[in-house]
Amino acid sequence: MVNWLDWIEWGYWGIFLLMVLENVIPPIPSEVIMGLGGIAVARGKMDFAMLVAAGTAGTVVGNLFWWEAGRRLGYRRLKPAVDRWGRWLTIEWDNIERLKAYFDRWGGLTVFLFRFLPLGRTMISVPAGLMHMPFWRFTLFTTAGSLVWNVMLAGVGLGLGTLIQDVERWVTPVALAGAAAMLLLYVWRLLTWRPRHRA
Repeated sequence: MVNWLDWIEWGYWGIFLLMVLENVIPPIPSEVIMGLGGIAVARGKMDFAMLVAAGTAGTVVGNLFWWEAGRRLGYRRLKPAVDRWGRWLTIEWDNIERLKAYFDRWGGLTVFLFRFLPLGRTMISVPAGLMHMPFWRFTLFTTAGSLVWNVMLAGVGLGLGTLIQDVERWVTPVALAGAAAMLLLYVWRLLTWRPRHRA
């Protein structure tokens, strides 16, 4: 088991770096990172506001990595892949065009809400970049959603004031259930998907 406490000993910089990595390499659990930070606050080793600020800054920086990757690629470059692999992606090009129109109108709110989904909070940054969501808009809604989420996670750790095992016992079943649900949803969509437009 990874000893996250070693990173927490780095203080706010450790929290910041872990939260950057959590968003660049999703298997790192933000629930545990911020939960442990909350425990450190309960033990008088950290300040709650500084903890949340460091965690939120790391979250935004990590998400900007994937937003920029998506922006550089651009959604129009996806067309050859969609034309060739649409069956396995269960999408057609008009789905991409509708997604672009959706992001133009509701992208900010979507990015905000996805910050509360364990398996979606990082993934949403890629389509946001692909659909050319403006930098300021993406950053604003990512910061807002991350701030709320990190306050909640740190608050749980502060309330528990206990050991990492208790935090992991709470987080692991939820994360596994979410991963299983996403896999089942993909399999169902793959089995039932029929293209509406054929060459």
